[in-house]
Amino acid sequence: MPVTKPFSPPIAEYQELLSGIWQRNWFTNNGPLVNDLELKLKKHLDLKHLLYVSNGTIALQIALKALGITKKVITTPFSYVATTSSLVWEGCKPIYVDIDPETFNIDPTKIEDAIDSDTEAILATHCFGNPCDIDAIDRIAKKHNLKVIYDAAHCFGTTYKGKSVFTFGDISTTSFHATKLFHTIEGGAVFTQDPEVLKNMALMRNFGHSGPESFNGMGINGKNSEFHAAMGVVNLNHPEATILYRLLNRDVSDLLPDATESELRTAKLMCHIGQPVKVKHENVESAVLRISLGSRVLAESWKDRDVSLFFHGVENQMNQVNMICQKIKLILKYSDVLNLKDIQS
Repeated sequence: MPVTKPFSPPIAEYQELLSGIWQRNWFTNNGPLVNDLELKLKKHLDLKHLLYVSNGTIALQIALKALGITKKVITTPFSYVATTSSLVWEGCKPIYVDIDPETFNIDPTKIEDAIDSDTEAILATHCFGNPCDIDAIDRIAKKHNLKVIYDAAHCFGTTYKGKSVFTFGDISTTSFHATKLFHTIEGGAVFTQDPEVLKNMALMRNFGHSGPESFNGMGINGKNSEFHAAMGVVNLNHPEATILYRLLNRDVSDLLPDATESELRTAKLMCHIGQPVKVKHENVESAVLRISLGSRVLAESWKDRDVSLFFHGVENQMNQVNMICQKIKLILKYSDVLNLKDIQS
């Protein structure tokens, strides 16, 4: 059962960065694209600190190691296996606490009952990108002197009280796997507000190297390559297209039985635009918005036209019209990348 499909950016943009990699002959070991991606991610997410690593699992292992966690860790049973396997791999004992049936996140009201003298940390997953009850977990952690690590693998772009969800906890981790909203094919990151913890994780990411021939503590190969960073740099230029791509690959076939693939994709596009759609099928009855995305000529002609003229009856609702126009232009901009040539309504 496929969970999702990776977003593929315009290949020419990726190839351009690959050409630079070839010319520099610098493929890995903290190359310029890795540094560029880290800087751009910090700006995009409004963060002070992050480290780009090889994957989300290594991110969890580095987080545990950096905080010196070796005993019991309160965690969730409802997460990908890497959340638990990282604990076991690092010699910790996972202690499961049930989830909230409404959010699927760990239930903070049940955490304290699971804490004993060997408990050192809480490892909570923001399930499906929905933040945990961070305030409640923080209160419990402070009361019992516990460290907090958040597995935020699904949380690219998620905010909590106006700030990136990555800013919370002693350390937050994420995944940039190809199935994620933002991806670098394989990859991940660790986040912390503590400069000393950041320094330790930076050493751990690269075998503990503190210089070409010197080491400071034990580390692991948690680095990532220029090729993966290149994908991230390109994908970061197209956040809207990535979301639109997800929407187009969402399964809505149960809502429109017997509709053709083209009709299903058209329906999803119109839902994204925010207007009612009529799919030419006898079981579907709704208002009509006739827009053709199949005609390249029409698509080109719309780029410089006042699209609002096509929307009869909403001329006075300019905010709504402008929003619709922007979404249509976005669809047209990425029609080739998203394979929309067959879409018609």
